[in-house]
Amino acid sequence: MDCVFCMIRDGKIPTRKVYEDDKMLAFYDIEPAAPVHIVMIPKEHIASANELNADNAGIVAHIFSKVPEIAKSVGLDGGYRVVNNCGADGGQTVFHIHFHLLGGKTLGKMA
Repeated sequence: MDCVFCMIRDGKIPTRKVYEDDKMLAFYDIEPAAPVHIVMIPKEHIASANELNADNAGIVAHIFSKVPEIAKSVGLDGGYRVVNNCGADGGQTVFHIHFHLLGGKTLGKMA
């Protein structure tokens, strides 16, 4: 499998980890879109939100339950944004479901 996030998960590509447990990994984005830009991935390979179902959707709940802890750990006390891009038309470039945690400045309106 050529999934860059699976390679990061497996330690084949180094990254600056922010948080890790048995279900997920959070790390700094290498091309940040904000002063603080964290990528949060499930350890299980799920290509996109379109592949979520009753058997695997709990991972999204787990990731979101950790968002406040991760945000606090990187100093996002004034607020933040969580984004998921789904499919090519939605801007997804890595086909392993992931969530961007953005902050560190006042963020503009979404399109």
